[in-house]
Amino acid sequence: MKQVIEVGRGADAPSRVVIGDAINSLENYLPSGRKVVIVTDPNVHRLYKEIINRYDYCLIGLGEPNKTLGTAGKLYGELLARGADRSTFLVGFGGGIVTDVTGFVASTYMRGLRFGFVATTLLAQVDASVGGKNGVNYEGYKNMVGTFNQPDFVLCDPAMLDTLPEREFRAGLAEIVKAGLIADRELFGLFESHSLEEFRRDRALLGEAVMRAVKVKAHIVERDERESDERRKLNLGHTFAHAIEKCSRDFLHGEAVAIGTVMIARLSERLGTVTAEEAARVRSVFEGMGLPVATGIELPRLIAALKHDKKKEARSVAFVLMRGIGDCEIRPMTFDEIDRTADLLK
Repeated sequence: MKQVIEVGRGADAPSRVVIGDAINSLENYLPSGRKVVIVTDPNVHRLYKEIINRYDYCLIGLGEPNKTLGTAGKLYGELLARGADRSTFLVGFGGGIVTDVTGFVASTYMRGLRFGFVATTLLAQVDASVGGKNGVNYEGYKNMVGTFNQPDFVLCDPAMLDTLPEREFRAGLAEIVKAGLIADRELFGLFESHSLEEFRRDRALLGEAVMRAVKVKAHIVERDERESDERRKLNLGHTFAHAIEKCSRDFLHGEAVAIGTVMIARLSERLGTVTAEEAARVRSVFEGMGLPVATGIELPRLIAALKHDKKKEARSVAFVLMRGIGDCEIRPMTFDEIDRTADLLK
């Protein structure tokens, strides 16, 4: 059974997110008569080489250190060597690193190629590959160089998550919890009424959570595709998360989001936009999903890092604060206010 959710407008039509049994019918989503080049990593190629080897493909390295302009430059060279032109169709086949790099390269090579994603991790299925934001890191700062450009499709097949390591699975759940906190209290409630083990083994339950999270993102992107206003709500927890990732390589992105969201819940409580009970529920859900809720990084160091967040404007940063479970608001805070924030978080 498949569900299709449309996201954004794209060049010619909305991007389609397909949730369900899709990986074995990849060819049905590719444009006919076009050269196809797949971008993937060695681990994903090993698992799905019977599918990937049907097409021309390029490999990139594993992990966040490879999400760079250097990797993009190497892919430009490989595409040139393969005779790729503006009619070539790129497919990012992998997790968030692969899809981000592929989307960025597709958006910039020869001023733009059409592209699609096969999302092989939970994080990619609910966040990284959905919504049309493609970027690479620069000098340690997350997604500092990037584009807004929608893929033709994103294939989210739950069967591909069976091989996902436990830590990466938990990290992906963090982005789903975040979606519930932004605009779907029933989605958040699923995590209060089900255990980590149930999400891991119950494909129908996980599929519902993925579908609801994608719908939250799709509805927001539809209203603000280029992040000029409401789309910033999707950054709930990310201002602190990106600062954590800048200061330490000990955390996966979803783990940093969990910690950052707990910090925002506490800050929201101190600022009076959520109750102490609601903030405690947020922390409890992340702990129940086996995610970290604190970091040993000194708070002044985190505050210094977040002042360099790519979303800062002049001497302020747009924070996303909670307004209860399933609602949030965007509140710009000056650097002076941010410095005082450190006292609220102690």
